[in-house]
Amino acid sequence: MAMDGSSGGDDFAVGCLLSIKTTFGDEFEGQIITFDRPSNILVLQEGLKSNSQSRRNIRLLKANYIKEFSFLGQSEDPLDLNKCYLDLNSLQSKEDTAVRQAEIDVERIGVGVTAEAQNIFDALSKTLPVRWDKTVIVVMNEVRVSSPYLAESVTGGTPAANERVRKVLELERRRLQTRGGSQ
Repeated sequence: MAMDGSSGGDDFAVGCLLSIKTTFGDEFEGQIITFDRPSNILVLQEGLKSNSQSRRNIRLLKANYIKEFSFLGQSEDPLDLNKCYLDLNSLQSKEDTAVRQAEIDVERIGVGVTAEAQNIFDALSKTLPVRWDKTVIVVMNEVRVSSPYLAESVTGGTPAANERVRKVLELERRRLQTRGGSQ
């Protein structure tokens, strides 16, 4: 059966076993847990071929992304609480990892700095350890680069570290100017 978007979800009954091809090229089999008509999202349980004690994946899929599907049969209630298993430790670990990564990402965003300053920070961070101290870029915890973020704005640290930061800063500024001029 091909999806043309006109079925309106009438073919998605809870418990149906489907083989699905998505517009992204994914192919998988799953059992329908529910279909949310307003958002057009299908909730599927994968891992049907494995034994009933094994872990299964839950996939949320916008029905628009279903290229085609075929009906494999009907099964028992997918929401039978006696057969459901959630690995809460694994979920907590994934959440903790995501929160830590979000905190790291937020610290890399300068507050009250220009787009150019952020671009310089991002470029420096590819090769050197950097962090923000208000509007000053701190490199290797010793060298400071202040606005306007030129080689002459580099202070602190050992002469070798200072020179290294100046060179990287000059190269990055040239590269950013070349990229900005070519757009």
